[in-house]
Amino acid sequence: MKRNRFSSRKRISADATELGRLAIGLAESGSRLEDLFWQNRLAELIDRLFHDGAEDDLTASLDRLFDTHAMAHDDLADIVEAQAESCVMSDRGQQFDVLLIAVPVLGWSRFSIPAATIPKSILQTLKVHLGAHVFAAGARFAIADYLYSPDQLPHSFVETWQLLQKLGAAALAGADLSVDGSSMPETNRFLSDTRYLVGALAVARGLPLFRWNEEDKSTREGCLKEWVRQGGPCLEPVLTGCAYQPLLADAYHAACRAADSASRPYSLNASVAFLQATLGRPPEELRAIVGSFHDKRLEEYRIGFGPRDSDVIYHGVVWPLLGIEDETTDIAGEIEGVLRKAGLKEVVVLDQQFPYEFCDDCGAPLYPNVEGETVHAEMPEQNDTPSQTLH
Repeated sequence: MKRNRFSSRKRISADATELGRLAIGLAESGSRLEDLFWQNRLAELIDRLFHDGAEDDLTASLDRLFDTHAMAHDDLADIVEAQAESCVMSDRGQQFDVLLIAVPVLGWSRFSIPAATIPKSILQTLKVHLGAHVFAAGARFAIADYLYSPDQLPHSFVETWQLLQKLGAAALAGADLSVDGSSMPETNRFLSDTRYLVGALAVARGLPLFRWNEEDKSTREGCLKEWVRQGGPCLEPVLTGCAYQPLLADAYHAACRAADSASRPYSLNASVAFLQATLGRPPEELRAIVGSFHDKRLEEYRIGFGPRDSDVIYHGVVWPLLGIEDETTDIAGEIEGVLRKAGLKEVVVLDQQFPYEFCDDCGAPLYPNVEGETVHAEMPEQNDTPSQTLH
């Protein structure tokens, strides 16, 4: 999940200033022992801010460090994330390590991709397979009974921490978390999108969390293979009318970042499959045009799809930059490789830089055509499938 920069030039609070001081101390530390000193101080302050709901102090400090001390910014962001997704809880006098986890599922559909309550019987079956193939033996865990869209996940560190507290308590109690689906915000409709199972693991302090942490030589790849093979089909009743690909469960923020990365090539493949099914044209008759879109820096690539024998654009995909990616990363080559593997024979990568602009009327992204112009993506009029933007 790409870290957001929260811009503010206001005078920041004493707690936000202290966060910055501690983070700089950590960034400039010269030993592991000193690292632990600063990390413990930061963890104590961050936990207090979570309890107080002081999201503004966290984001103000991160914003100030973004401009003044990049290494301290990254160190602070790492610790804030860690404290938001993990904690220690007690049950009957025993302490447990608790970790907020997410299980991403990539999906695409010509219809709406569901974000909805998961029936109890399906939830229990999913838990059986997660317990058998992903989580460590003896781990307690709870899963929220809702299939989240990205728009419905926590929007702040404080909200993430609050969800951790609820799910962690449920895991220790041997229960699951019931979510009121009617209170969930509306989710945007995309051809390709991600859905999430969200839960919490609880293990006695120091014990393994996942199967690949244990001593039986399980690997992440092996766990993913078994989860997809045996757990994947259990999702079919809640993803009716969708093609989908489950990903591996992991710590909440790591899983979200992995989903963000995996969703980019997945959305290209979904586009090719969608156009092939909708237009009745094989991939060899399609053309993709790849353009880079810049604000003060390279922000994203946009890919326009259309027929090889015309300059019209039927469909578009946005490929955002993630993490440390920038102009020096060969993203265009990666995009071209995915498209050619999907069967396209003609992939045009434009050399020109496009301004990071959107349609003034509807706000939709504009996509490059073979002439180097930016245009709306519009499906043929005789086709009743609406054009949709991909993540």
